[in-house]
Amino acid sequence: MTVVVLQDRWQQTRAAVTDTGRRFESLVNWAPDTAAMATAEWSIADSAAHVLSIAKLCLLLLDPDAPPPPVPGLRELLSGTNVDTVADTNSHVMRHLTERDPRVVTRDLRAAIERILLVTRDADPASTVTWLGDAQVTVAGVLAHLVNEMLVHGWDMARAARLPWPMPDADAALFFELFLVDMIRNSYGALLNEAVRMPRHRIAVEFRSVHTPTAILQLHEGRVSVAPPGDPYDVSLTFRPARFNLMLFGRISALRAAAGRDVVVGGPRPWRLRSFLRVVHMPNNAKP
Repeated sequence: MTVVVLQDRWQQTRAAVTDTGRRFESLVNWAPDTAAMATAEWSIADSAAHVLSIAKLCLLLLDPDAPPPPVPGLRELLSGTNVDTVADTNSHVMRHLTERDPRVVTRDLRAAIERILLVTRDADPASTVTWLGDAQVTVAGVLAHLVNEMLVHGWDMARAARLPWPMPDADAALFFELFLVDMIRNSYGALLNEAVRMPRHRIAVEFRSVHTPTAILQLHEGRVSVAPPGDPYDVSLTFRPARFNLMLFGRISALRAAAGRDVVVGGPRPWRLRSFLRVVHMPNNAKP
């Protein structure tokens, strides 16, 4: 299935990287105490350093001249990572990237973002790079992932610092459309953990949002793929992107998302969603 990234979507993604990066930098620098815990395991300073590590990984993939981060065995580690071992990979990287001074971290993050935007200025947004688990992610998807990292970890940090943190749904939607769905269209490699118990029957979930094209993801015979439009589905899921992403990454519960109608589940067999999400889920490396 050929992946096409529309030019206006690409420009929106680049603008979201710039805007979210600036807001993230301000959030870190305005936090009254960066030692405050943003999650159960990471302080505000740790969370900012983690986002910097993601930006450096993006730069490593996008810029052939970028020096690799000082993390032993990084490429081998990334190749062997799946969705359920991302937390271990993050811990390994964080042990070797020890800078926690918020001014230094935000300065380096700003420089990394500027470089990412520079080296991708004339890139084909639908061209791919090799991601975690040898997945194939488009250049647009790499930038969309970085936006999501800043939005979600910014949410953690803002709660700890008692500061506002708007999460525009249009920007949050980029993760689902350009990273997740397009990665499944290309190849998710070994990123999804296929060692988990698989359902015996096909499960198809239709995802709907006013901010994304409707997509049907199906799990069949141990593999996930994007079904053609109009194919039958078991579950329909209508979502508000910002809150949906917070649910996917364990920041809010499915019950809370449903209660606020941020995620509305329907379809002829909605109970099959649980089995689908046992396989198709996101890492939750640092619960709030």
